[in-house]
Amino acid sequence: MQYSRVSIASFGYELPPNVVTSDDLERQLEPLYEVLRIQKGQLEAITGIRERRYWDPDFALHAGAARAGRKAVEASGIPRERIGMLIYGAVCRENLEPATACAVADALGLRPECQVYDVSNACLGVLNGMVQVANAIELGQVQAGLVVACESAREIVGLTIGRLLREKSMDVLRKTIATLTGGSGAVAVLLTEASLAPTGHRLIGGVARSAPEHHRLCTWGPDTGIPGGTGHMAETDSAKVLQNGVALGIETFREFRKVLALGPQKPDKIICHQVGATHQRTILDAIGMPPERDFTTFRYLGNIGTVSLPITAAIAEERGFLTPGDLVGLLGIGSGLNCLMLGVNW
Repeated sequence: MQYSRVSIASFGYELPPNVVTSDDLERQLEPLYEVLRIQKGQLEAITGIRERRYWDPDFALHAGAARAGRKAVEASGIPRERIGMLIYGAVCRENLEPATACAVADALGLRPECQVYDVSNACLGVLNGMVQVANAIELGQVQAGLVVACESAREIVGLTIGRLLREKSMDVLRKTIATLTGGSGAVAVLLTEASLAPTGHRLIGGVARSAPEHHRLCTWGPDTGIPGGTGHMAETDSAKVLQNGVALGIETFREFRKVLALGPQKPDKIICHQVGATHQRTILDAIGMPPERDFTTFRYLGNIGTVSLPITAAIAEERGFLTPGDLVGLLGIGSGLNCLMLGVNW
């Protein structure tokens, strides 16, 4: 996929008020650690995650997405009347129906002509939404579109800790340790026709690849909303997700460079989906990317699902890591397995 008239006009994000450290979670897991003879400090040592954030109990997902969306719109200076598409891309949704995007659109006061719907694809939801908006802009269907997401880890982490304390099983801990890395947050990305955002970041194209034979390696369900009901649980085969995800990532990155005609020293900077320290080291080594070209947030925000990559890009820009003229690769991967990489001229 290639684009000639699409820009990322602005980002917006919202961080929850409650900081939860890995030490906090381990204090809750003390009975499990005693039975399995696990030393404290292992959660941070294994994942590299020191802390993550949670929303207040019963916080409405659409409210977080709307806050982030409002910030993105205000930062762009583009009138809301120009927004012809709103996509909510998070894993966490408030209801099976209607689309959570409807509540966000209502909160933002978007016009009736605006297309409003949800997109669900594990941790790739926001990137998939960006592609759908970019396609619509490229085809001349809309002038601007907003992609939003709000993820909440409080509920699933609490259920997982309860299960671990009941079963006190090393096997269950292996299957659920990835769940304990979860964080919360909200993000918004506003894409526009390039002439509307002369100082925006030009989206030049991207590549998508899938390996659906691995769809059983990471599951969260069966419920799709918050709060969860009976049987609401997340399990991950972390070793196989890493092994097969990196293989898919190498294939996708190779094609990404080919399709966008990037030289051996490109991209200049990358922003990856934020999983943890092991995943970061492995994927950077696999694609031959020096660590200094990568910006991370997982140590202090955890894995925020669909929010992780775009919020990391927004913070990287704020911190001066992403600068005008950089060719930036947004490298996303999600359970399924699915991989999507986008190139942006910053």
